[in-house]
Amino acid sequence: MTALAVVQLVVFLGAIVALAKPLGIYMARVYEGRPSGLGRVLGPVERFLYRIAGVNPGDEMGWKGYAVAMLLFNAVGMFALYALQRVQGGLPANPAHFPAVAPDLAFNTAISFVTNTNWQNYSGEQSMSYLTQMLGLTVQNFLSAASGMAVLVALIRGIARRTTSTIGNFWVDTVRGTLYILLPLSLIVALALVSQGVVQTLAPYKKVALVQPVVVDQPKLDPSGAPVKDAQGNPVTEKVTVTEQTLAVGPAASQVAIKHLGTNGGGFFNTNSAHPFENPTPLSNFIEIVAIFLIPGALCLTFGEMVRDRRQGWAILAAMSAIFMVAAVVAISNEQGGNPLLTKLGVDQRFSATQAGGNMEGKEVRFGPAASGLFAAITTSTSCGAVNSMHDSFTPLGGLVPMVMMQLGEVVFGGVGSGLYGMLAFVIVAVFIAGLMVGRTPEYLGKKIGAFEMKMASLVILIPPAAVLLGTAVAVATTAGQAGASNPGAHGFSQILYAFSSASNNNGSAFAGINGNTQFYNFTLALAMFFGRFWSKVPILAIAGSLAAKKLTPVGAGTLATHTPLFVVLLIGTILLVAALTFFPALALGPIVEHLQMLAAAH
Repeated sequence: MTALAVVQLVVFLGAIVALAKPLGIYMARVYEGRPSGLGRVLGPVERFLYRIAGVNPGDEMGWKGYAVAMLLFNAVGMFALYALQRVQGGLPANPAHFPAVAPDLAFNTAISFVTNTNWQNYSGEQSMSYLTQMLGLTVQNFLSAASGMAVLVALIRGIARRTTSTIGNFWVDTVRGTLYILLPLSLIVALALVSQGVVQTLAPYKKVALVQPVVVDQPKLDPSGAPVKDAQGNPVTEKVTVTEQTLAVGPAASQVAIKHLGTNGGGFFNTNSAHPFENPTPLSNFIEIVAIFLIPGALCLTFGEMVRDRRQGWAILAAMSAIFMVAAVVAISNEQGGNPLLTKLGVDQRFSATQAGGNMEGKEVRFGPAASGLFAAITTSTSCGAVNSMHDSFTPLGGLVPMVMMQLGEVVFGGVGSGLYGMLAFVIVAVFIAGLMVGRTPEYLGKKIGAFEMKMASLVILIPPAAVLLGTAVAVATTAGQAGASNPGAHGFSQILYAFSSASNNNGSAFAGINGNTQFYNFTLALAMFFGRFWSKVPILAIAGSLAAKKLTPVGAGTLATHTPLFVVLLIGTILLVAALTFFPALALGPIVEHLQMLAAAH
C-alpha cells in the first residue's frame, strides 16, 4: 500500500470513530423515547402519523406480534413497488416516456428494494421514471432501512429487559427511525452531495452538442422501424455521424444520500457511484463512504447505551473494525499491485511518474485503485452494494475480498440494523462455545443462553449461506444459469457465486459481467434475497422474545466478560471459522484457483 492509501484508510476510520459515539447516543435516546433535540419540530409530525394510522404508541407487542407487523409492512411495500413499476408508463413524472417494467424484472426489483438488497438487473436511467425512482425506490430505501433498525432495537430490548413478554412496538420504532434518524441525516448528506455537483432536478434529460462529432456503425432500419437484414439473415449496418449526446439527469442526490446511509446501494444511474453525476469528486466519494459506515458503526454504541454498558458496544465495534482493516488492506494492496500478466508484457502500470498505480481496469481515474479498493471493502462489509468501480475487473484476490466480506454474513458493520443483529447472533454462538469450554451455562449480559436461543442463532447464521450455495449449485448445473456468466472457467464460476452471495446476504453489488436480467436470475436471485432477509429477521425476534422473558442472572466468578480483548478475539475467530468451513471449497473453485492460474501464466 502507498502512503496515500494508508492515510485514506486512517482518516476514514478516524471519522467513523469520531462520529459514532454522539450519533449512537442520540439514536438510543430516540428509540427509548427520551428527548433527542428534534422533538419540538418532528414531534407533531410523529403524533400525526400515529393518529392517521390508528397506532397507540403506548401499546407494546410480543415477539410474534412484532414479527407479523414487520412481515405485513414489508409485504405491502413489495406489492406497491411492483405495481408502480408495472404502470409507470401511464403515470406522470416520466419525461423520458419509459414503458412499464417487465413482470419478472419488476418482481426481482420489488423484492430487492424491500429487502434492503437493491440488486439491480436494470439500468436506472434507461428503465425507471422519476416517479418510480422517488416514490418507489427511494421510499423503500428509507423503509427497508428503518425496518432493519427496528428489529435490532427489539433484540436490544430483549437483552436489556427482564421477565417481560413485550419487546416494543414495530410501528413506533419504524416511524422514529425514519423521522428522527434517516430523514435528517439524508437531508444533510444530500445537501453536501449537491454542493459537489451531484444532480438533483426534475427537468428532462439534456441533449448537448459533442465537442467532436464521431462516426459510428448502427443497425439500418426499414420504414417500419424493424432491423434490415441481408440475404444470409445478418443485420445490415450503416455509418451515422453523431453530433449530440443525451445526458441523463434527475433527482439523484436525494436517492444517493439514503442509498448510502441506509446501506441500500441502489444507484440512480447504471454505473452507480462511478457515475460523475452521482459521485463527481474525491470529497463526494469520501462523504459517501463515511455515510455507508456511519449508522452501522454508531448502532454498536446505541447497543451499549441501551443495555447500560457502553463497553459492550465498543467491544463489538472493535471486532468489526479489526476484520474490516485486514480486508481493506488486502483489497487495496492487490489492486495497487497490478496485474502480473501485464507486467510480464512490459506494460508500465503506473499512472504517474511519482505515484504507484496498479490495476486500472474498470476503475475511474479520479479514484484509482486505492480509493476503489477501499470503497469495495466498505460497501461489501456493509450490505450496501454501491460501487465506484467494476468488481468484475478486480484482480482475483482483490475480488475475493468483497466476496468474502459478504459471505461472513454481512456482520462486519453490515446493514443498518441487520449487521449488528447478525453480529449478536455470532456473539450468542461465541458465548455458547466459551461456556462449553469452561463447563458453565453460557450467559450474555446476565441472560442464560439456552437451546432455543442457540437454535434461532444457528438459523440466522446458516440460512444465508445455504441460499448462497444452493443457488450457485443450481445455476452452474443448468443451462439457464450458465448462460448468465460472461467468462468461462474459474472467473465465470466466481461471477455466479458472487451473485448469490450478494443476493442472499442482501448486499446488491455484482461481478457485473454476469447477465442477471433473465427469467432464471430474476426469479432465483429474488428468492435468495427474500429468504436471506426475512428468514433471519424472524429468528432474531424470537431470540428477543425469549431473552426478554428471562430473569437477570447475577455476575459470578465464572461469568465470561464479553467486553475484553479476549472475547473480541473469540468473536472474530468464531466468525472466520464458520465462514471458512462454509465457503472455502467454493472459493477454491473460483477466485483462489484463478489467482494461481494468473501466477502460473506470469512465470
